[in-house]
Amino acid sequence: MAAAGKDRKIDYIEFNVADIARAKAFYGSAFGWTFTDYGPEYCEFQDGRLTGGFTTLAPVMATGGPLVILFADDLEATLARVETAGGRIVKPIFTFPGGRRFQFADPDGYELGVWSDR
Repeated sequence: MAAAGKDRKIDYIEFNVADIARAKAFYGSAFGWTFTDYGPEYCEFQDGRLTGGFTTLAPVMATGGPLVILFADDLEATLARVETAGGRIVKPIFTFPGGRRFQFADPDGYELGVWSDR
C-alpha cells in the first residue's frame, strides 16, 4: 500500500481579495502567516502547514463557500489578535463536542472559524 502523502488531501486554498496588502497585513498580524509575492495580482501565503494564495484576478465572493477553520492553542488570545488586526467576530466563543471555537469575518468579508481542543 502506498504512503498517504498528498494524494486526495486539501493542498491549497485561494482567496479572491480586493487588496492584497490589506489581506497580508490582516493574516500576518492575526495569525503570523508569511508571504511570497508573485506580482501585483498574486501572493502566496504559508501558515506553517498549508499554503494558499491571495489574488485580485477574480471578484470577491465571500459568502456561500466552505468554512475554513484554523486551530489555536489559546483561543482567547487568538480572538484578541483577530480583533486587533481588523477582523469582525461573527460568532463569539462557543463550545461544541470536542472543544471550543469562534467565527470571524476578515476585511474582505470571508467568514472563517478558529477552534481549540482546550
